[in-house]
Amino acid sequence: MGEKIVVARGVSHAYAPGRPTLRDVTLDVAPGEFVAIVGENGSGKTTLARHLNALIQLQEGELRVAGIDAADPTRVWELRRACGMVFQNPENQFVSSVVGEDVAFGPLNFGAGEKDAQLATARALASVDLVGFERRDVHALSGGQQQRVALAGVLASEPDVIVLDEATAMIDPQGRDELVRAVLSARAERGATIVWITHDMELAARADRVVVMRAGKIAAAGAPAGVLADRGLLESAGLEPPLAVRVWEALVRRGAVCGAAPVTVEGLVSVLCG
Repeated sequence: MGEKIVVARGVSHAYAPGRPTLRDVTLDVAPGEFVAIVGENGSGKTTLARHLNALIQLQEGELRVAGIDAADPTRVWELRRACGMVFQNPENQFVSSVVGEDVAFGPLNFGAGEKDAQLATARALASVDLVGFERRDVHALSGGQQQRVALAGVLASEPDVIVLDEATAMIDPQGRDELVRAVLSARAERGATIVWITHDMELAARADRVVVMRAGKIAAAGAPAGVLADRGLLESAGLEPPLAVRVWEALVRRGAVCGAAPVTVEGLVSVLCG
């Protein structure tokens, strides 16, 4: 199977005694894999994501990210360099109002020289299609552009793993599409592993694997074609199937089609028009 870049074994966490948010979570992620983690609010998916970046201290279980033991307090900065994180609200992530300065902060903070940081910034902005934005005010950008700046800030430190926590939740459809393209482009260019926490079933359908969380546990994990077409599973986790599945179900009820439901709009169009 090969070495995994994320290895979690029996990870549990409670913010208050007797009220666990994570319950015995075991998960492997392969290098270069795109994993979508879905679940309703309170399911534990954000808590799990923040463990990967050492924003939450490991209480119980074992967790290694890029070969780094998350329980080792002496390797926190090393772990955060290996695993970058993009949050729901990009403005909470900015450290400078100037795009170029904000993106360069990560490399400089991790010990890069000024010239190397500038080169890393230029490469990162090119990766997210924001060439020429170095002197722009981050607060004057659209929501989608702000999220791409936040992503560039992560990419500039060249992490092995990129975690996105509901990063499309506060932006419009155009901004969402821009961010998704930028993430997938960065994955293709750099071979980065993507862990995307989301409620967006259409986005989850583009992943290599979908992990469904419910009440702090992993309820299911597998290829999108199987997981996202399982209405019973998704509803038990407080989720709704993707649009393509809902349309397919309506067509099945009318007797117009039969067989397994496609989980993407592109797949639906291909089946209906092919």
